[in-house]
Amino acid sequence: MQNMLVMPTPEQLKDFGHPDFIIYNAGCFPANRYTSGMTSSTSVCVHFQRREMVILGTEYAGEMKKGILTLMMYAMPMKMQLPLHSSCNVGREKGDVTLFFGLSGTGKTTLSADVNRDLLGDDEHVWSDTGVFNVEGGCYAKAIDLTHDNEPEIFDAIRFGAVLENVVFDSSTRVVDYHDTSVTENTRCAYPLSHIPNSIIPAVVDTHPSNVVLLCCDAFGVLPPVSVLDPDQVQYYFISGYTAKVAGTEQGITEPTATFSACFGAPFLVWHPVVYAEMLSHKIQKHKCTAYLLNTGWIGGGYGEGKRCSLKYTRKMIDAMHDGTLKAMVDDGEHNFDTLPLFNLKVPKSLPGVPEHILYPKDGWEDKEKFDATLTKLAKLFEQNFQEYADRCPQSVREAGPQVE
Repeated sequence: MQNMLVMPTPEQLKDFGHPDFIIYNAGCFPANRYTSGMTSSTSVCVHFQRREMVILGTEYAGEMKKGILTLMMYAMPMKMQLPLHSSCNVGREKGDVTLFFGLSGTGKTTLSADVNRDLLGDDEHVWSDTGVFNVEGGCYAKAIDLTHDNEPEIFDAIRFGAVLENVVFDSSTRVVDYHDTSVTENTRCAYPLSHIPNSIIPAVVDTHPSNVVLLCCDAFGVLPPVSVLDPDQVQYYFISGYTAKVAGTEQGITEPTATFSACFGAPFLVWHPVVYAEMLSHKIQKHKCTAYLLNTGWIGGGYGEGKRCSLKYTRKMIDAMHDGTLKAMVDDGEHNFDTLPLFNLKVPKSLPGVPEHILYPKDGWEDKEKFDATLTKLAKLFEQNFQEYADRCPQSVREAGPQVE
């Protein structure tokens, strides 16, 4: 946690006093399954009144940092500040800020680590009245299949002072095998922001975001790699928090499964998801952000038939956000975009460095009828999921999602 939190200076420690929040982590010591309300030997409990968190029966160290995120989800909205389960980076020349929202395996950490931009943080932020600040002082990156070629910033951050979690290494050479998942699929590395050469320390910027990116990993292969969202669509897809669990992302998953996690962080929410969604939409409109849905999942077919969109092309799409290409296309008019049926998503017809057949998902499918059927299937899953939140949303937001007759 010394890597993950913002550490106080010696001067600050002199007058520290009593902590505002205490985390008790008992590691693998199990919870009593016969205790009232207990359903497993793993227990993660937060008591806001006592300002305490107790963790039992898990060796996943990330529960501690997620406890801090839950605390922020509780406290910040009461101060009219928006807590975010997101990564964030900043343009080195223009100082433009981009937020990335996404669940496990969607690329939130990977895409925010950009050699051409400065990193504010990879997971927990607050969008305040003056800009954005990182709740943490470090990064907690996935280590599975890590290579220098694919993720050089993260790979190079693993050096003295970093903490590798649940990885397998050769006891004689001490060389780590990042491809070995015999302990868990969810191998991790915790390192301080100072290990990233282009990180911003202290991790705060007095600039409001220009781009908001909602990430998903669509294993059905029907959502476009990138699409532009209007304010109502932002709320709908933010509340939905869609992605797909596939092998390599979650333990025990061998077939793709659609999953929805409100605000891309349902376990950490304290207030109703609509509270956070309305705050996000208000800030996006107030500060004239452009919002996108970015799919890092499958193209040319679903999981097992198509292939995952190349990171190279995904980065080209993000470059088009940062250099203003996509924003200029939006300002120029609808003729620059196709529309995905049912979802009513605006899909760019072309982007520099990206093959056109990749942009519109149906073009890459050999079986067009199967594409249509799969698109309808996913649309119905969205509709079913959103029923839980529909009564708290205005009609314009309810209609911003997929419409299946």
